Amino acid sequence: MKKLLLLLLAIPALAFASGPKVTLDAAPINGQDKASLQRGAQAFVNHCLNCHGATAMRYAGLTGIGLTENQIRENLLFTGEKVGDPMAAAMAPSVAKAAFGVVPPDLSLIARSRSPDWLYTYMRSFYRDPAAKSGWNNTVFPNVAMPHVLWDLQGGQALQVTKKQDASTGDTHESRKLVMESRGSLSALEYDRYVADLVNFLAYVGEPNQKSRHKWGVLVLFFLAVFIVLTLLLKQEYWKDVR
Repeated sequence: MKKLLLLLLAIPALAFASGPKVTLDAAPINGQDKASLQRGAQAFVNHCLNCHGATAMRYAGLTGIGLTENQIRENLLFTGEKVGDPMAAAMAPSVAKAAFGVVPPDLSLIARSRSPDWLYTYMRSFYRDPAAKSGWNNTVFPNVAMPHVLWDLQGGQALQVTKKQDASTGDTHESRKLVMESRGSLSALEYDRYVADLVNFLAYVGEPNQKSRHKWGVLVLFFLAVFIVLTLLLKQEYWKDVR
């Protein structure tokens, strides 16, 4: 039984060790930047909502990033949705599966399950791959079914693979680098900011009450600290005459 438990504990570590090593770039997100969150919401609706939903968030919840209901109706509702509706994907799951081979996942918690850094790096790591069904591949998520929906903004990248042999050991080392082949409508800096806004919004969707939670967490810790002091004083008063 003990050996079985040790084996079960070792399986996740082995799986992690066997996975591809990817260096993630730090996502420059800021949950307090409402302008960034609003731009990210617009980017999500324009580029992601056709296939991916974020059904844990209702359009009305976007008032939390500084939008009015009238602004939501004018800028984010295009196909007859109501402000109180969840942010559901426009494409039917059966149609999406026929097109991509899988049903695109709901992105409500993607920033919490993958991390903002993973999303930020992923959206900047697509490259052209004629062997892929969509014509695109990704260094962070190899053989991903999703096409590069932002290619017209970023441009087209190619994967440059260089092999070099170590003269002393005879081992061959491979380096992989993404090289821009065709420019998009945005500069590299502008595209990174666009993706950062999108990731910032997805992080907000995953935990819209983070600011409130942090505030209440500090208050609870302060209360517990005061309560501990009072408890210690009460203990000393109660036991001072007991020998």
